[in-house]
Amino acid sequence: MTDLATRACAVLAAADPAAKVALTRALAADWRAGAVAPPAAIAVPDRPARPPTPELVHPRDVPKRKIGAGIAGRVALLHALAHIELNAIDLACDMVARFGHAMPRDFAADWLHVAADEAEHFALLGARLAELGAAYGDLQAHDGLWQAAAKTAHDLLARLAVVPMVLEARGLDVTPAMIQKLDRIDDAESAAILRRIYADEVGHVAAGVRWFAARCAAEGREVRATWRALTKRYCDGAVRPPFNDDARGRAGMAPALYAETA
Repeated sequence: MTDLATRACAVLAAADPAAKVALTRALAADWRAGAVAPPAAIAVPDRPARPPTPELVHPRDVPKRKIGAGIAGRVALLHALAHIELNAIDLACDMVARFGHAMPRDFAADWLHVAADEAEHFALLGARLAELGAAYGDLQAHDGLWQAAAKTAHDLLARLAVVPMVLEARGLDVTPAMIQKLDRIDDAESAAILRRIYADEVGHVAAGVRWFAARCAAEGREVRATWRALTKRYCDGAVRPPFNDDARGRAGMAPALYAETA
């Protein structure tokens, strides 16, 4: 029986986005069926495989997400979100493969569930891009998400602090405004996808908060001080308002954790 870390690395090694989604779906199904062994301690690649497109450029050179600028604006938004979701599949699988062997079984189960969600998000966005006459890879993208993973590959607490508790939490802050703009231009199909993503991301952030607290407890660390020290070190001032306190609260992140005045 193949172990979960080895299967997660197979997802990381898939360059084709459709293959990455299919492998993630199959892995989640096999795990639920009891056909995958718990994660072993194995070597994990430094970077996931990537398709030849999109071209990765500096963030300032990525096309702007102007939702009101006709179909081109919506395509730019959905393409950027698809890129985030493709990276998110790999981030979750890397979490399983890199750290799962040293954590309780529920840790791997949680992040595999996150990976499966992200695969569905990417598939939904890809299908919507196709309906608009576009495809993932048509526009440029940036590598910021994986740079965050590389910086925290040595430290589970740092990875949890940065990826779910900063980057995914920022998604909770900005997605409602995107949904409202899509509603205003009567793009119900795109808005429905973003609503699905938004609802799922609350659970993803919650998983990060839960395991960050558990790891802090195991190491005898105070949660707030540890999170603030790690985000100061790794996020370069990225934790700033506006914050969606309601969604963050549902994910277990109280303002006392992240608000500057707290």
